[in-house]
Amino acid sequence: MRHFLHRFLTECCQLRCWGTIVMAVVLMSACSTTKFVPDNQYLLKGTVVQSDNENLDAARLKQYVRQKGNSRWFSVLKIPLGIYSMAGQDTTKWINRTLKKIGEPPVIYDSVMAVSTSNDLLRAMQNMGYLNAWVDHRVDAKGKAAKAVYTLHPGAQYVIRHMNHDIQDDSIARILAANDSLAFGLRDGSPFSVDALEKERSKITNLLLNNGYYRFHKEYIRFEADTMRGSRLVDVTLHLLNYRDNRMHPKYVVRNVSYSCVDSNMVHIRKSVLENSTAIQPGALYKASDVQRTYHNYSRLHPIRFTNIRFNEVPDSGFLDCTLQYGVNRVRTISVQPEGTNTAGDLGAAATLTYLNRNIFRGAELFSVQLRGAFEAITGLEGYQNEDYMEYGAETKITFPRLVAPFLSSEVKRYINATSEYSLSFNMQNRPEFHRRVFSTGWRYRWGKPQGKWSYKWDFLDMNYIYMPWISPTFKHEYLDSVSNRNVILRYNYEDLFIMRTGFGLTYNNGVNAVKANVELGGNLLKAVAAIFDFKKNDQQQSTLFNIAFAQYAKGDFDFTRALNFDEHNSLVMHTALGIAYPYGNSKVLPFEKRYFSGGANSVRGWSVRGLGPGKFRGHNGAIDFINQTGDMRLDLNLEYRTHLFWKFNGALFLDGGNIWTLRDYEDQPGGQFKFNEFYKQIAVAYGMGVRLNFDYFILRFDMGMKAINPSYDSRKEHYAFLHHKFSRDFSFHFAVGMPF
Repeated sequence: MRHFLHRFLTECCQLRCWGTIVMAVVLMSACSTTKFVPDNQYLLKGTVVQSDNENLDAARLKQYVRQKGNSRWFSVLKIPLGIYSMAGQDTTKWINRTLKKIGEPPVIYDSVMAVSTSNDLLRAMQNMGYLNAWVDHRVDAKGKAAKAVYTLHPGAQYVIRHMNHDIQDDSIARILAANDSLAFGLRDGSPFSVDALEKERSKITNLLLNNGYYRFHKEYIRFEADTMRGSRLVDVTLHLLNYRDNRMHPKYVVRNVSYSCVDSNMVHIRKSVLENSTAIQPGALYKASDVQRTYHNYSRLHPIRFTNIRFNEVPDSGFLDCTLQYGVNRVRTISVQPEGTNTAGDLGAAATLTYLNRNIFRGAELFSVQLRGAFEAITGLEGYQNEDYMEYGAETKITFPRLVAPFLSSEVKRYINATSEYSLSFNMQNRPEFHRRVFSTGWRYRWGKPQGKWSYKWDFLDMNYIYMPWISPTFKHEYLDSVSNRNVILRYNYEDLFIMRTGFGLTYNNGVNAVKANVELGGNLLKAVAAIFDFKKNDQQQSTLFNIAFAQYAKGDFDFTRALNFDEHNSLVMHTALGIAYPYGNSKVLPFEKRYFSGGANSVRGWSVRGLGPGKFRGHNGAIDFINQTGDMRLDLNLEYRTHLFWKFNGALFLDGGNIWTLRDYEDQPGGQFKFNEFYKQIAVAYGMGVRLNFDYFILRFDMGMKAINPSYDSRKEHYAFLHHKFSRDFSFHFAVGMPF
C-alpha cells in the first residue's frame, strides 16, 4: 500500500498536480463567502483586541472574545467557509448537502455577543487591578462583511500600599508565621488584582490542608480592600475567620487505614503492597498531598482499576478513619497480533503472541511473555542457497510498581514513586546472507512526582550479546573480505560483540516546552575489570570476554520541542535534536545499533529513511548502502505549522533541516567527517506538507517532502534542488503512526 501511494503521488507530482491543488484552493477562496449571509446582517470577518496601554498585553485577553470569525487553514485561508459557499441552495442534491457538511457555515455578527464580550473584557481588566478600565467596541463594515474591534483602555494598575493580616486562630497564625514564604505572596507594593488575591487564598488553604486541617477550605479567607481617593493605592486586609460557632479550626490525625476491594471477583494483592503504596499513615497528621500521592501510587498498580479514598471523622476526638476502596482489572490476558510486511518489495508475514499477568506474585507486578515469528520471501539474490528470511523471538519482562533495591528502608521506597523493570530476550534471525543471534537483558528504574513536570529513568544495567554463527561464503567474499569493497563499519557489525552499558535520562514537559536528555556509557566497567584481571586480547588488541570483544563508547542526546498555540485550530511547533556518540578504548567504531541515521518520517522528510548523510557523502545503490549512511553525530531542526482542516483531518506545512556526521575520517564515507568550518554547508533542507487523521487514541500521518538543499551534490543546479526541482529525485512520501515530535 505504501509503495502504491508513493508511486501514485510521484506520478501526480510529475503531472504538476500541485498546480491543480493550488488552483482549487484559489477557487474555493474566491467563492462568494457572503452568499448565505441574510440581508441586513454581516459576515464576521474577524475580531481584533487592542490596548492603548503598552503595559497590558491585549493578546492575553483574546480568550474572552465570545464570537470569532470562521476558522482558517494555517491562520490564512478560510477554506472550510469556501467549501460551504460552493454549495447550491437546493438541499435535495447530495453534492450540496455534502459540501455543507464538510464545510463551515458563515459566522454571522451578533451584537448581543459583542456586548457580552465587552463586559467580559472589562471584568478581566478589573480583576487584573485596572479598576478604572473601560472598553470601546466598534464594527468596521464593508459590504456584507464586518470586523469587530475591541479597544481596551485599562488606565493605571492599582498597587497594594499596606498588606495586613487578621488571623483569629492562634494555632494557624503560628503555622503561617513559621511558613511565611510558602503562605504569603502579597506584600507591600505588590500589584493589586483579583487573581493575586485568589492565588493567596489557594496558597494558605493548601498549606493548612497539609498540616492537619481536614475541614478547612478557602471560604474561611476573605479580603477587605480600601482604596485611597484620588490615587491608585489600596490597603488590603486578609481576614482568616474562625471555625463554626467562632471555635478554633479542628486539627486531625489519622487513626487507622483500612482496605476494601469492591469487586466480588477479588484479586488477592498482598496487604504489604497496598500499605507501601499508601502515603496516608496512621498516627500522622492529615495531609491532602498524601491523599494525592496515594491516588497516584495506586494508579501505577496494574491490577487496580479505580481507587476511592474516604475519611470518617471520629466525633469529638480529632481523629480520622481512612477507608481505601479499590476495584480490580482482569489479571490474565492473551492476545495475538498478526501483521504483514513489505521490505523493498519482498512480501512477508509476522505474528506476535503476548501473555500478560498483572499480579503474578500478588504484589501488582506486571509479567509479560511475548513470542514473535516472522517470514519473508526474498527474491533477486544470486549466489545464495536459501532465499527466505525467518525470525523467531522471545521476550519476558517483569515490572514492579515500586523501587526494588537492596539497603533501602521501606520509608524511602514509599516516598520515591519508582517502578523497577527486569527483562530478558532472545532473537534469532536467519537470512540468506547470514544467521544472527541476539541475547539481551536489562535492569531499569523509572520515577517522577505525581502530576509533576519532570520524570527520570535510569538504565542501571543493560547487556546485549550478538552472535554470528554463520555467514554465507558469497556474502563474506563480496562484502567482508573483498579488497575493492572492504568496509570497516560493515565488518565490525558482522562480528560477535558484547555490549554492557548504563544510562540516565530525564524528561520535562509543561504543555508548551518539552525537553528530553539522555546519557549512556558502554564498556567502562568491563574495561576496568579487564585491566585488573588481564583479560585476553584479540588480533586487533581489543580486550575480550569469553573470547568476544566488548564495545566501549559514550553517547549523549538532547531533544527540545516548543509549541506556540495561536488559537484552537492553529499552532507552530519548533523542534531541535542533537546527538553525539564517541567510540574509544576498546572500540574504534560504534556498534551499528548505537549509530545515528537521518531522513525518514521523523527527521529530514525530503529523504527516505537512512537516505541522508553523513555530511556530503552520497550513498551508493545496493543492498548494503544503509551501512555507510550512518554516523556518530546528528542534528535535526524542524519547523511545523499545524492546522485543523475538517472532521478528523489535520494538515501541516513543514520545513526540516539536519544531517549526520562521523567523528573519524572513514575511508568508505568520504565527505562524512564533521568539521567546524564545513558542517553548516552540509545541512540538508527539505520542505513539504502533510495530512493527519486524528482518532484521539492514535494518529495516522501522511507526509510529502521535497528536497530543497542537497549537500551530497556540489553543482549549483543539483545542490539547490528547490531552484531546479526534479520530482523523481527530490520527492519522498512517508506514512507513520503518531506525530514526528
